[in-house]
Amino acid sequence: MAARNIYLDNNATTPCDPRVVETMVPYFFERHGNAASRNHPFGWVAEEAVDYAREQVAKLIHADPKEIIFTSGATESDNLALKGVYEMYRRKGNHIISLKTEHKAVIDTCHKLEKQGAEITMLDVKRDGLVDLAELEAAIQPNTIMISVMWANNETGVIQPMKEIGEICKKHGVLFFSDATQAVGKIPTNPRELGIHLMAFSAHKMYGPKGVGALYISRKNPRVKVTAQIDGGGHERGMRSGTLNVPGIVGFGKAAEIAMKDMEKDTERVSRLRDKLEKGLCQLEETYINGNTEHRMPHVSNISFKHVEGEGLMMTFNQDIALSSGSACTSASLEPSYVLIALGLGDDLAHSSLRFSLGRFTTEEEVDYAIEAISKGVTHMRDLSPIWEMYKEGVDLDKVEWAEH
Repeated sequence: MAARNIYLDNNATTPCDPRVVETMVPYFFERHGNAASRNHPFGWVAEEAVDYAREQVAKLIHADPKEIIFTSGATESDNLALKGVYEMYRRKGNHIISLKTEHKAVIDTCHKLEKQGAEITMLDVKRDGLVDLAELEAAIQPNTIMISVMWANNETGVIQPMKEIGEICKKHGVLFFSDATQAVGKIPTNPRELGIHLMAFSAHKMYGPKGVGALYISRKNPRVKVTAQIDGGGHERGMRSGTLNVPGIVGFGKAAEIAMKDMEKDTERVSRLRDKLEKGLCQLEETYINGNTEHRMPHVSNISFKHVEGEGLMMTFNQDIALSSGSACTSASLEPSYVLIALGLGDDLAHSSLRFSLGRFTTEEEVDYAIEAISKGVTHMRDLSPIWEMYKEGVDLDKVEWAEH
């Protein structure tokens, strides 16, 4: 096989769509004004561009443009939602409920709030990655102010039952926040319809530029308030001060417009390629798809190859194929994926998993190449493994007494 450079790590980041780049370019030089400069045409042009992009982003999620707060990305949006709500509503209560499979931007923020007096409940998920709705409702206390649940998991692609969670929140008068970074722009998202009051997302996960994101904050039924986490100038209606990234916001708007137009077509194509990838790789013995296979994103597959170490497997195809053994935010860690551990996988299967996330520019030829290269890599590594040899000979590995090192 000739060397390739195949990108199957779109959950880490997507490439910027050329149409997005083209839209952004004028705002680096010809239309370089500060959107907060109200005294000259350069500022007016920039402000107009931001307003239009805000409309484009709002339209994608069926929101009012005034409900969109621009940030530097989903991590900042997560922080603003969680910290901002906690500070604003702490007199009402200090309890926040979330899941053990959330993104680190949510988990670490919750831990920070815990040090400031918040009571945090991190719920387990079922084996398929879905939350147990009965357990979620049972966890609500009189002092609960917010439930935070990720729309689509970044490692498994599992989609949570957002409508049902929204109904639980409404029943108990609790705010509902969702990190929807992996969902927005790829599947239909309508926070108001599902009872979501705050929602974080980012441009670079939907073929827009890095360094720009948004936080949806409901303005009615209920009107949600958050305490600003960045002060200085009162930008974004006082909720997020700082000079706006005009080129990035313009690109975000264009990416949202393209997503609306191409979503159905993109979904059909990438889901077909994802299914082909899984069918090809699952021809290998002892290969498992992690997470619910019915309620998941159309472009994501998390697969474990038993008795094969994931990091070692990636070395067999000489970096010809870019993919991940977990979240990009935790890829420096040698620990097994905390998301897969939360699903009940043992360390061995968690360490043997790879995350495949296809995208708008993935081709069928690239999927064919990936199936062949990864299958050869798995076979090669198993041929070198004495454990695999024992498995093939029918040895009950659970009864083997392993020497401690």
